[in-house]
Amino acid sequence: MNRAVIEAMTQSGETAESLASRVGVDPKTAARWASHGRIPQTRHRAQVAMALGRDVLELWPEALRRREPVWFRRWADIEREAIALRGFELAWIPGLLQTEAYARATLAGEALTEEEVDQLTKARIGRQSVLHRARPPLLVAVIDEAVLRRPVRGRPELMREQCAHLAECAELPTVQVHVVPADTGMYAGLGGPFIVADLDDGTRVAHVDGQVRAQIIDQRQDIATLEQRWARIVGEALPRAQSLDLIRKVAAAWT
Repeated sequence: MNRAVIEAMTQSGETAESLASRVGVDPKTAARWASHGRIPQTRHRAQVAMALGRDVLELWPEALRRREPVWFRRWADIEREAIALRGFELAWIPGLLQTEAYARATLAGEALTEEEVDQLTKARIGRQSVLHRARPPLLVAVIDEAVLRRPVRGRPELMREQCAHLAECAELPTVQVHVVPADTGMYAGLGGPFIVADLDDGTRVAHVDGQVRAQIIDQRQDIATLEQRWARIVGEALPRAQSLDLIRKVAAAWT
């Protein structure tokens, strides 16, 4: 538990319900802010600290030590609060399911220093803790089969390890991995990757990646468009068990 938050709530007379009312979130979300490692979203953090009469870093000192790029932090906050995450990846293993070696390989072609690669890799691997907490979100990941078969510069052992890790993750009770087979032909997923997060207050927010910058989308019409694409993509994917069999076969083929 976050003792600083609990103490501040006690001294200020605030409850999860009163904080939720002040900030405009679900009481369950506000209650989680007293748990260790659960930081309010950036847009809520200052409001909560003000209501409790404390400094943000006094309540959540880890906010200062965050390794995610500044532009990504809002999505990382949403990811931690989500009760369900549904995403499609056309070119990469999803970040929440990557091994450290694979994560480093995805950054190898960028104009980054070794220290920056280290920080970004640690941040990405650190995000995976959401899948192993007491109440993890449901994660449904759909990937194109080409992702499993794309070599990493003559390092088959890296892809073997990554595919084996993906299979292990796919066996977690709150993780589902589906693969769109290579013989599918053209389908809606070719338009690019995206993730939709379901929050416990019923709202949905999406993250859409791009070559220049990522976007966080919360407009209902745009979310509806992504929901339609999601339904069409999932319709082309193999069922969970068949997808897991394919992932294991590909892992064994990387020699």
